[in-house]
Amino acid sequence: MNDEVNFRKMTVDDVDAVFDIEQSSFSLPWTKEAFHYEMMENRHAYYVLAEIEDGIVGFCGLWIVMDECHVTNIAIRPEQRGKKLGEKLMVAAMETAKANGAKAMTLEARVSNTIARNLYEKLGFKNGGIRKSYYSDNFEDAIVMWVNFDE
Repeated sequence: MNDEVNFRKMTVDDVDAVFDIEQSSFSLPWTKEAFHYEMMENRHAYYVLAEIEDGIVGFCGLWIVMDECHVTNIAIRPEQRGKKLGEKLMVAAMETAKANGAKAMTLEARVSNTIARNLYEKLGFKNGGIRKSYYSDNFEDAIVMWVNFDE
């Protein structure tokens, strides 16, 4: 089996695969229409895909506005987790943001999601505050995290 991971920009043809990963990863998944909008209408959207020989295994959504990048969502297929694909995808997303002029990147993570938070901290993200009751499924708080690429 080939362990090589390739990263590329998402196109509208990838919406079904990304939507499938989204549904299997989140309690409040985005709709397929939302991903179509991101690809067709949102000029700030840039989605990085992680692809192996078997197909798309992950995605990271970015909104790059001027010199800031906001991570909208990131997910790896459940059966592919635990293989450092999320870390590789996040590094690729950070490189994409920098290449598109971003000087900083931000995201929100559930306060209970210690696996994700530990990964972001490993990649240089710092805690930037709490968004109280951010998630509408259970009103869990979100931690806002930032990384400045110049530091």
